[in-house]
Amino acid sequence: MSDHNTHIEAQISRQVLSSFDKTPDARLKQIMHSLVRHVHGFVRDVELTEREWLDGIRFLTETGHKCDGLVRQEFILLSDTLGVSMLVDAINHRHSADATQTTVFGPFYIEGMPERAFGENMAFTPGEAALVRGRVVDVHGNPLADAVLDVWQTAENGMYSGQDPAQPVGNLRGCYRSNGDGYFAIRTIVPVCYPIPTDGPVGRMLKATNRHPWRPAHLHFMIEKPGYRPLVTHLFNRDDPYLESDAVFGVKQSLQVIYEERVTHDDLSSSLGIALPFKRASYEFVMEAE
Repeated sequence: MSDHNTHIEAQISRQVLSSFDKTPDARLKQIMHSLVRHVHGFVRDVELTEREWLDGIRFLTETGHKCDGLVRQEFILLSDTLGVSMLVDAINHRHSADATQTTVFGPFYIEGMPERAFGENMAFTPGEAALVRGRVVDVHGNPLADAVLDVWQTAENGMYSGQDPAQPVGNLRGCYRSNGDGYFAIRTIVPVCYPIPTDGPVGRMLKATNRHPWRPAHLHFMIEKPGYRPLVTHLFNRDDPYLESDAVFGVKQSLQVIYEERVTHDDLSSSLGIALPFKRASYEFVMEAE
């Protein structure tokens, strides 16, 4: 490439950067300058062809069209599968060494799910009965009462309610609260591994790059309590075959639990009237003050 062409390319980048110099918001100015530098650097690095540029525009357009505004959020899925979601998560929780580790929010959350009583069953479709119990505490081990645990997971067919029209919208979803001693109890079914949707642009990207779409079995949590940082995380089944190759890179060792076979009752399962046998998992969530 001639020095003349190199000069023209550099001049284009300088002109675009200078166009944002008068941005009144300092943070927005910083973001736009960095975005331009990195995008232009990427284009130069791979020497993007006009056909590839147009293919990229079409890919992003189709990604937007695949979002339905309710449950399906293809842009979050794209962010997840490129590892951007986990990188943003890591950057925003650098200081949280004493709290439960966080992970991706995911594209299938639904607001306004039913308030559920302590130990209420949120499963309205078949599956292996499970009891997930534990406590919510602060970083000093003190119990946190009345923390809201917003919980969601897939059914045995690997689909979430809202995504699957055959399921009631509130199936395998609900908002639980910790009791006065910080304890919580959730009746559900054992989570299963499942493929993320592959019928859109993200699925085509995975296929073209020879990547599988599978996520290890997990239960989603968003835990909130006034005065504490919201905690968005998963509990993963420790024996899942996809722990080492999660399609969205969300697995952390500290978030893995064992679902133990129970053939006899303890006081809690007896009081909840759970039929035998069932599986039981336990976990202690640690929240940090804001």
